[in-house]
Amino acid sequence: MENDAPLRWWRRLHIVPPDHLGTGRRALLLGLLAWLPIAGWALAEGRAFGGDGEPLIVHYGIHARCLVVIPLLVFAELPLHFICQTTARRFVTSGVVTEMVRADFDRVLIAVIGARDASLPWVFAFGAAIAWTIADPPATHGDELAWSMSRDGTLGFGGAWFAYVSRPILIALLVGWLWRLWLVTYWMWRIGRLSLTLTPTHPDRSGGIAFTCNLPAGFVLVTLALSAMFASSWAHQILHHGATLASYELPALAYALGWSLLLLMPLFAVAPALWVTRWNTLPRYAALAESQARVVDGCWIGKQQIAADDPLLEPKGLGVMADVGAVYETVAHMRWLPVGKETLVAIALPMAIPFALLALASMPLAEILSLLFSALK
Repeated sequence: MENDAPLRWWRRLHIVPPDHLGTGRRALLLGLLAWLPIAGWALAEGRAFGGDGEPLIVHYGIHARCLVVIPLLVFAELPLHFICQTTARRFVTSGVVTEMVRADFDRVLIAVIGARDASLPWVFAFGAAIAWTIADPPATHGDELAWSMSRDGTLGFGGAWFAYVSRPILIALLVGWLWRLWLVTYWMWRIGRLSLTLTPTHPDRSGGIAFTCNLPAGFVLVTLALSAMFASSWAHQILHHGATLASYELPALAYALGWSLLLLMPLFAVAPALWVTRWNTLPRYAALAESQARVVDGCWIGKQQIAADDPLLEPKGLGVMADVGAVYETVAHMRWLPVGKETLVAIALPMAIPFALLALASMPLAEILSLLFSALK
């Protein structure tokens, strides 16, 4: 994240120090900027906890987007910053990038850093936020902004602030994170095209680059923010408008599948290199295993005399046969997609937490206790 366009702008405003990302102060500032004017106006107008219609307090999506989602999207820069730096180092320290390829690897890094530092993508993000605000005016969100509507149907200051300040901030941040996800994917795609020294017999079953499976974890807070945004909006409809959890199953499933596939894009970008490595080396290890098996068969079944120094056979046992079999199995089961348990946990856990809380909030206590007791039987 160092020196990307938004960070440079924050530093020019002297809000972020030059040697630090300043995620804490940025998250606090944007969160309060998005929420405080809304809450202050609602309190002054008597619409925070009461009023003619629904009070602001029960519109959980408003509070969640301002106080949870926006700050999380700022804090999310920290894990991505750390994981990308670690991944870049591991490519070199693991030996996957040799000295012969190091110059090309550095050129890829320079190209990706240049794209990261560009201002145009962020100008597009803000432009997309403004365009979305114009194309989707507050009038189409009557229920969400009911707490801000007057009797004659006009929108109050609090609703206008949310529609024209808070929501554009959120949209710009979301578009910016899509840009960052594409940037990481582009980085992996460029690396995957280099002449990497992938080891098909590596115990990680990913040619020695299983460490790339941690890349989706760099977006763990983004996943949590997105899930919180959806779950909080649905919570209002379920708790105050009679909607059911079942009515949101398809949207939740579509979100889970779509976002999971997007998070796996950086890993799909290096998949061709792994596939080619396995495709090219598996026949060679199969031929080695076949040659070794013929020697063993000739010695133990055919009773042939085999030279004691035959490199494919141990004079007193079948250990080499077992070793070759294990090596062949490692190559045969080499993963073409570097996805591990930690990858699935990094995607599924932050995605599931807000929806689990939504399910608990929408179920009566007696039903929850009944399910718990039935699980213990």
